[in-house]
Amino acid sequence: MRLILWMAAVSIYAFASAITLPENFTANFTQKITNPKKKVINYSGKVRFSDKTLLKWKYLEPTKKEVCTNGLEVLIVDHDLEQVSNYLINKGFNLSEVLKKAKPHSKNVYVAEYEGKKYTIQVDAKGRLQSVAYFDDLENKVQIVFKNVKYGKGKLPSKTMKCNYPKDYDIIRG
Repeated sequence: MRLILWMAAVSIYAFASAITLPENFTANFTQKITNPKKKVINYSGKVRFSDKTLLKWKYLEPTKKEVCTNGLEVLIVDHDLEQVSNYLINKGFNLSEVLKKAKPHSKNVYVAEYEGKKYTIQVDAKGRLQSVAYFDDLENKVQIVFKNVKYGKGKLPSKTMKCNYPKDYDIIRG
């Protein structure tokens, strides 16, 4: 759950000068989580970012799930469980602060330390985000890789940034 909250709490305000962030972007993603016993879980889906704080992760494999945030609260829709969870974010991850601390490590790779954690950020030749890797609070190694990234100007339509679910799903407020 902390991993989902971390991802949903990614409120991206501005990237460091070497890392380009547009007003919006869409991408496919893969997420690989490796626990301390080397068990691996792979996820894949689509991500949308708009208006500095709106973020929507749509997981397609191995489960169908949507995670939406405005930087203050997160909504998690688990379509397999027919359940919706809503949480206020009390300690969100601030990628802009991580990137302010990011130092070049090698060509297109940056390393940052923020709140006691080390992050590795990889960008393409144009400075666009390609991947983020870190260890979460449970010592899981997390790597998120972005593919087919499309950067744009202006806000994405607000209806595309919301998590949609049937009214008969169970709702949990955290």
